[in-house]
Amino acid sequence: MSIAQTQNITLIDKLVSRTLINHIILVVAGVALTALSAQLSIPALPVPFTFQTLAVLVIGSTYGAARGAITMGAYALVGALGLPVFADASSGLNVLFGYSGGFIIGFIFAAALAGRLAELKWSSNVLKALVGFVMSTVVIYGLGIPVLSMNAYDSDLLAATQGMLPYLGWDFVKAVIAAGLIPSAWLLVKKLDKKN
Repeated sequence: MSIAQTQNITLIDKLVSRTLINHIILVVAGVALTALSAQLSIPALPVPFTFQTLAVLVIGSTYGAARGAITMGAYALVGALGLPVFADASSGLNVLFGYSGGFIIGFIFAAALAGRLAELKWSSNVLKALVGFVMSTVVIYGLGIPVLSMNAYDSDLLAATQGMLPYLGWDFVKAVIAAGLIPSAWLLVKKLDKKN
């Protein structure tokens, strides 16, 4: 029995073989997609509205838990090292230890959760995918809001939570978009498999 047969298959596994070079290419592509999604932003305080959460959900549910988490970890690392991959082409440790840092670290855990749920076949069902994406978004908020609280709200967790209320609707829309995209991609892959 091969390794691929013993592992939980994700969407990307149906399209790309599991080789080291493919893993590297996928991580680099995921970092690039997340960096691009960070630049698609609407200025707001304390943090901008971006498309990063959508990228995290799509990458996690497409790549699986390990590759998703590694990809988001690589994203945080290259940004910390100075590549302008964070929102508004920012970078550096000051970002990771600033207002947005908890959210960026939250991406790692959210991608892992979305990926694990995808490995359990949640990503091929719209309702399960949506629930999983909302759960993953809660993970991002769970790590992001306390760090934001320490940096922007003098450790007032309630104020930070209230400050994030306008973002909830925006992030729910991204979860809905991902819940439409990923199950649709699964349907397409299944149709292609039947033709072959």
